[in-house]
Parts: sequence; C-alpha cells; structure tokens
Amino acid sequence: MPRRPSKGATSPIGPGGDSAIAKALTALLPLAPYADMEKIRTDAGAVHMKTLPPGIAVWLATIAHIRHMHTDYEKLLSEGYDRDSARFFVIEQTNIVLTRWRATRLLDADDEEE
Repeated sequence: MPRRPSKGATSPIGPGGDSAIAKALTALLPLAPYADMEKIRTDAGAVHMKTLPPGIAVWLATIAHIRHMHTDYEKLLSEGYDRDSARFFVIEQTNIVLTRWRATRLLDADDEEE
C-alpha cells in the first residue's frame, strides 16, 4: 500500500523545510549574530509559518525579531502607541540592524503588514 504523504508535505516549507529555512536565512542575513539567527530560524519554522515559502517565513520572522529585540517597539507600545504607529516609528532602527547584518533586503514604509 502506498505511503500517505505526511501532513506538512504539501506546504511550501514541507519536508526538508529546515534546510530551506537555513538557506533562506543565510542568504538574507549573512552577518547576523548566531543567537539572533537561531531565534529567527526557530520562529520561521513555527506552525503558523508552515504554509509560507521559506523566504517569506524567514523575512517575517526576521522583522518581528528585530522589532521586538533591537528597537524601541515594545517601549512605544507601553507608552500607548498603537501597533501600526509603533511599527512605523521603528522602521529606521530596523533597517539599521538589517544593514549591520548585511541583509539583502530592507524594510520599506509601504510594505504591507510586515
């Protein structure tokens, strides 16, 4: 009897997803610190990211990680800024981190829900 495909086999990340995420992460962030890369790798492989292509999952995990760990985003939220305003005000800080890590892409103010 033929084997049934595993549950995640048809998702864009699917089997071998860890290596696809690792490749996308290395391509996007060649000089990111190991600790940051490991957290981003874990987040990109989370269940809610499994339906996304690896490059998109890595990008979204990267932006969220930088926003929460390397910018004033949390401080702005605690001061009463709404999420969209806080995100807008940390774009420059986010891009500084991306540049330091030699990212191949920067965050644009016009990007949808990043």
